[in-house]
Amino acid sequence: MADCEADKIRALNDRARQSFTGCRVLITRGIAELGEAAVGEILAAVRSYDRFTPDNDPYGEHDFGSFHWREVQVFWKFDYFDLDLQMHSPDASDPAVTARVLTIMLADEY
Repeated sequence: MADCEADKIRALNDRARQSFTGCRVLITRGIAELGEAAVGEILAAVRSYDRFTPDNDPYGEHDFGSFHWREVQVFWKFDYFDLDLQMHSPDASDPAVTARVLTIMLADEY
């Protein structure tokens, strides 16, 4: 992928993750079952996540993260769909043709 595309995707992902705008945010049943207070803390941790390295972000898109909340490991990830949510986006760097979906889950739900 061209660096400029990765830069655009990273900027879109960071903005969406930090503000929960420009994307749909889904939490899994496992996250929801932790309770309202836990969900609030986990969402705050996703928003402030900044531990990207070449090992966990090899393409520089900031599209996945992992952290521990108390005793559970949490994953978050972006998927890119067309605007009808029927198939993959034709161009994840173009918000005019991409529906971003941020899913927050327990690691064992992955």
